[in-house]
Amino acid sequence: MTFKKAEWPRKLRSQHWYGGNSRDAIYHRGWLKNQGHPHDLFDGRPVIGILNTWSDLTPCNGHLRELAEKVKAGVWEAGGFPVEVPVFSASENTFRPTAMMFRNLAAMAVEEAMRGQPIDGAVLMVGCDKTTPSLLMAAASTDIPSIVVTGGPMLNGYFRGERVGSGTHLWIFSEAVKAGEMTQEEFLEAEASMSRSSGTCNTMGTASTMASMAEALGMALSGNAAIPAVDSRRRVMAQMSGRRIVDMVKDDLKPSDILTRQAFENAIRTNAAIGGSTNAVIHLLAIAGRVGIDLTLDDWDRCGRDVPTIVNLMPSGKYLMEEFFYAGGLPVVLKRLGEAGVLHKDALTVSGSAIWDEVRNVVNWNEDVILPAENALTQSGGIVVLRGNLAPKGAVLKPSAATPELMVHRGRAVVFEDIDDYKARIEDETLDIDETCVMVLKNCGPKGYPGMAEVGNMGLPPKVLRKGITDMVRISDARMSGTAYGTVVLHTSPEAAAGGPLAVVRDGDMISLDVPNRSLTVEISDDELAARLAAWTPSHDIPASGYAWLHQTHVEGADTGADLDFLKGCRGREVGRDSH
Repeated sequence: MTFKKAEWPRKLRSQHWYGGNSRDAIYHRGWLKNQGHPHDLFDGRPVIGILNTWSDLTPCNGHLRELAEKVKAGVWEAGGFPVEVPVFSASENTFRPTAMMFRNLAAMAVEEAMRGQPIDGAVLMVGCDKTTPSLLMAAASTDIPSIVVTGGPMLNGYFRGERVGSGTHLWIFSEAVKAGEMTQEEFLEAEASMSRSSGTCNTMGTASTMASMAEALGMALSGNAAIPAVDSRRRVMAQMSGRRIVDMVKDDLKPSDILTRQAFENAIRTNAAIGGSTNAVIHLLAIAGRVGIDLTLDDWDRCGRDVPTIVNLMPSGKYLMEEFFYAGGLPVVLKRLGEAGVLHKDALTVSGSAIWDEVRNVVNWNEDVILPAENALTQSGGIVVLRGNLAPKGAVLKPSAATPELMVHRGRAVVFEDIDDYKARIEDETLDIDETCVMVLKNCGPKGYPGMAEVGNMGLPPKVLRKGITDMVRISDARMSGTAYGTVVLHTSPEAAAGGPLAVVRDGDMISLDVPNRSLTVEISDDELAARLAAWTPSHDIPASGYAWLHQTHVEGADTGADLDFLKGCRGREVGRDSH
């Protein structure tokens, strides 16, 4: 941890708009005064942009307007000038074809909003899972002092006396309906139990994972990740973050000071320990790309391989985020990693202190929720990176949510050319498939879907489910929800739509999965594979205009974070030419 505070006072970037008595300063200052701001607020104090992803169509973030008021209170208390700014909100719940297609658009829009407006520091108000990486990517690209405030998870859901996990039980109950074990009426009754308060998914889905990643990276105050949305302590966290960002601006504590290689390695190991979402792989690769850190899939395998999954939460375990918070939350996990010697203890955080100083004295209040290492859900909890002739640039699997007996498996491929083909045929009783087969889904990657939708955890055929089978090996170039589970190989790269080997897998090909040896192969000769690829032509729709065209033309593969190629790197916070 080597950080030297900037001198204070000094001229901040907002003074390019509001400082002095020129015509342009009066133009900028005078119009803002129509909100009732006294003249002395423009005296050079830090102007803090509260970048709010609230939207009625982002239900997980529906309470962020209320939370923003607490951030404002903290900014005022610390002597700053808060301004709330609505920004692009990529909702997983509503956006089609997938919110992931718009993560990069959101990051680009927020980056320009940060750079082009008179703010000296930013509070990133996030929740629903794409809002967190998109705002972090934007902050990394501008390098304006920034702090993450998460909306927090929903309270536990309950159905007939049992916990109901967001997303996780949607997949469980949906399969139960297909198997004839649950009626449609019971399914509808369960729906009302799933989302009983404000907040994000109450499982260790992508939203909670990315909240944990923000904290592990050092971009949020200690304890931010797990506080339930409706808990009063969530509002306290918002107010404290508002106070802190003012001092961060004075010190000029920037994302580039915090988002170091050590920080990313801490986050990767944290993801293994919490049983975090596979989506974190793509998001951290993208964030790293914005700060110039050469993070790769190999880093994910190397750093996470020997880290046990100790957080007993759905979809890997049995509890939910509410219990995780009561047990002590992410600080307890970080302490465990530090005690195991796999945490970079001196990594800097937004607090201005090293991460170890923030967590060294915390207590685990429930060892059934945050387990001792010897009782871990799995001893090797890190995201597995598979390679072979089916995935030359890698594919990923989450071991904590997979079936141990399927980690080494050889089976006959049953191929679906795209998600529509899957939906049309999966419930056909004549489909030639059994539980030993390997389900293969194509054209669902960054280019193919487009955007890389969460369809990789494709449900099993009813005739298999009726046997009591709940898991099969599934392979695709898609993502899956962090709330999902199963022996699911994802992010296969290069994707089918880009001409990767996945594109030419045929029904009946034998596929071999060997997780211990990190291998994923289709059992055909090199010559046969080359011949098939030479004869291949794209089958996915290729847009001719609009953002869809821009995305299709410039999106990179999942193996490097699926960012747009022209958005990688930091473009800084230089103040542009005046507008009048």
